[in-house]
Amino acid sequence: MYKSQFTPLLFRNYRLLSKAQKPLRSLPTTSITSKATYSTVSNIKPSKSSSSKYSTLFKFGIVIGLASTLLYYTNDSFKHTILTVERVKVVTVAMIRCFALYKETLGRTYETDHERHQALAKTHKQAAEITLKALEKNGGIYIKLGQHITALTYLLPPEWTDTMIPLQDKCPQSSMAEIEKLFENDLGKKLSDLFIEFDPNPVGVASLAQVHIAKLKTGEKVAVKIQHPSLKEFVPLDVALTKMVFDLMYKAFPEYPLTWLGEEMQNSIFVELDFTEEAKNSIQTAEYFKNLQRETALRIPKIVEAQSRILIMEYAQGERLDNLKYMKDNNIDPSDVSSCLSHIFNSMIFTPGVSLHCDPHGGNLAIRKLETPKNGHNFEIILYDHGLYRQIPLEMKRDYSHFWLAVLDNDIPNMKKYSQKIANLPDDDQKFRIFMSAITGRAPDMALNYDISTRRSNAEIQQIQSQINSEGSVIEDLMDILSNMPRMVLLILKTNDLTRNLDENLSSSLGPERTFLIMANYCAKCVYEEQKENINATFRGWSWITHSVSNWWSYQKRLSSLFVYDILLMVKRLTH
Repeated sequence: MYKSQFTPLLFRNYRLLSKAQKPLRSLPTTSITSKATYSTVSNIKPSKSSSSKYSTLFKFGIVIGLASTLLYYTNDSFKHTILTVERVKVVTVAMIRCFALYKETLGRTYETDHERHQALAKTHKQAAEITLKALEKNGGIYIKLGQHITALTYLLPPEWTDTMIPLQDKCPQSSMAEIEKLFENDLGKKLSDLFIEFDPNPVGVASLAQVHIAKLKTGEKVAVKIQHPSLKEFVPLDVALTKMVFDLMYKAFPEYPLTWLGEEMQNSIFVELDFTEEAKNSIQTAEYFKNLQRETALRIPKIVEAQSRILIMEYAQGERLDNLKYMKDNNIDPSDVSSCLSHIFNSMIFTPGVSLHCDPHGGNLAIRKLETPKNGHNFEIILYDHGLYRQIPLEMKRDYSHFWLAVLDNDIPNMKKYSQKIANLPDDDQKFRIFMSAITGRAPDMALNYDISTRRSNAEIQQIQSQINSEGSVIEDLMDILSNMPRMVLLILKTNDLTRNLDENLSSSLGPERTFLIMANYCAKCVYEEQKENINATFRGWSWITHSVSNWWSYQKRLSSLFVYDILLMVKRLTH
């Protein structure tokens, strides 16, 4: 796997020694003069002792080269050392080059903001291309880091996010020989001992694993998720290197703190690499949603067997959620799909005791037509890859519910109150506006006067990115906000952003209004349960009754908004 990445040491030594000998074979004629005598010495040749010395050195180099090459291909410890040095070198060189570019650009004086912006855009592009080559060369979790960068459109300049897009399709593929060896090492069995069929061509390749279709001895068709064998060797080193880069970046550019990216990778990567944890998450989520099929139409593939690096599960194939042609051809209503998605992820975020799937990108969700409609739907939504889950603390779920109800009610004082609670936000108007834009995905003015019936336009998205990239104080404040907020809130932000993009791609004919009304119901239920708990602990007798009725009535008003909307929608469909 690594042969193509490294020149054999033998040939490096040979070239080095060849260069050392060239001057000895082509010395020019030399004249030596002095006041006492004059003589000419021409065609000076190396002495026998000198030739013997270089000949010995050359032979010694050949021996060292042969020995090094032999060790590289036969001794795992020696090979690991060489590869480790190479990986460190790739990261270090890229980091130094990027730091130098930014130091030079940020250290200059510019006559206008436009000139500074143009210079920064050029530097962003150069640094991103240097980083892309380094990530591609090292592979593994570096590919995952690059993929994460592409999703940070609300934070990073387009020169960075756009440059990393090729990494979405450049994940390394492990060979069948490596897979065979992994099965023998981890299970003590060959592929032929477990499967009567095993397709050598993966149906999906990601940064951490790849999936093959196989058939068990029982005849059952399964999907086999296999971790890239090479990851085990270098993940601890790569995580440490990534964290080091972000830590050094903070020291060099304290106004741009990105240490939280390194910390989040360090906290999540080892969990994602343990497929037994993924199996637990999958089973627990399937158990919770089994009685919510009418609301969610959710299908989670059953687990057949789980090991640390091997996961065998039920084969459940579907089409991507952005395949609108598939939906149209199979009479699937994108609006229903959008509503089901909203129920799935709002239930995870706001319902006490339910964990959150933190990686719901387009590749981890699929839709499949049902030949026989079930639970009011002619489709099911398949959710894959349950490796990255988080349990949101109950208090945070409640504060987050209060926050979104304040947003939907355009209640700015409560928006500020709960944004301070959930994100450690200071009492600063500009940072509050920036946070509101980041969490809603809308321009600041739109976020503070939220209209749930309107979609965000391309012009609005460009306006957000323009403000981030052209106003230095905005990006610095955003960096400061993200570096100080709890890591859990960052994952919620990421999930919000991914599900928002999924919903926009569906182009629901109902617009975003129904999605927000569904979210409002989950928020209202969470707040209702909190208030009920407080009332039971605080009041007795008549006071308990009046407060309980008031709390129940507030909750019912929220529920009625969605009920009335659905009635009007039903009437509209019947009359068209």
